[in-house]
Amino acid sequence: MEKIEKRPVDILFDKYAESHQNHTNEVIHWICVPLIVFSLLGLVWQIPFPHLDFLGQYNTFLNWASFVIAFSVYYYFTLSPVLAWLMAGIVGIMSYFIVKIELLYGLGSLTSCLIYVAIFVLAWIGQFIGHKIEGRKPSFLDDVKFLLIGPIWLLHFICKKIGLRY
Repeated sequence: MEKIEKRPVDILFDKYAESHQNHTNEVIHWICVPLIVFSLLGLVWQIPFPHLDFLGQYNTFLNWASFVIAFSVYYYFTLSPVLAWLMAGIVGIMSYFIVKIELLYGLGSLTSCLIYVAIFVLAWIGQFIGHKIEGRKPSFLDDVKFLLIGPIWLLHFICKKIGLRY
């Protein structure tokens, strides 16, 4: 019988899963990972971006978060185009809410920044509580790329549940 070689994305998921076996830790991750992504994206969005005249009326559509999004989606695309597209959609939804917060409180305002910092700190605490329950240290302490793997690791479960090949 011929052995099927695992794809790089599946190898990363297997490694990530090693420190995510406890059901409580997994549930915490389903809540905290999206919140961490949202809060980090929101914080990076707050960093002032230079005005570029050649963009004209589209100048407001480009910021530092645009580069983070582009890099992340490209990385995801190298692992799985399906997961990259799904993640791009989720980031689009998150961006919608970040813009709503921006419209309410202003870009780079103290209130906006505090919202994202509070979400980040609470979600990060949740992550560490989950890993304390798990009894294993977070994967990203061994390899920083696992900070990017967490969100698509969750998405791959959804893909499996609905029968979508990733």
